[in-house]
Amino acid sequence: MQTLSNMQRSITDKEPLVYFLYIALFAVYESLSSVYLFLPPLFAVLFVLFSNALNKNDFISILVISFCFVIFEAEKGYLLFSSILYFVIIYKFVMPKLIQNFNCQACIKISYVLLSYIGFLIFHTFISQIFLLPLPSFDYYIIYYIVLEFFIVSIL
Repeated sequence: MQTLSNMQRSITDKEPLVYFLYIALFAVYESLSSVYLFLPPLFAVLFVLFSNALNKNDFISILVISFCFVIFEAEKGYLLFSSILYFVIIYKFVMPKLIQNFNCQACIKISYVLLSYIGFLIFHTFISQIFLLPLPSFDYYIIYYIVLEFFIVSIL
């Protein structure tokens, strides 16, 4: 039988505060990346973290990363939950085939980055056509973001 002191929650358990800090820092960084265009929005990094969390079935990390996707969508003006829907589709149907066909880890990581940016732009264009929304604009900064985030993703 457990004593009352063992059943109480420890005040030193600060894991929820760490997740809140991650979300707050990402929101500040995302705002700064909209003002300073040389800062990448870390969209591909979020996708890699999201797929790693799905592989581990880590519900808390999936929830935190999904909230970061919602912040990204709000900041960039995309439809709500469109990036989460896109990445779940890519994770379930496309990534297993890519991992099966490529043995090269660098090829898989570049496909993560390309699917994150170019694939999401195509997906958002498709969704915009369905719902008669304005088409997303292609910016040449995306090429810079792809190169920069490839180096970040290769570190992960």
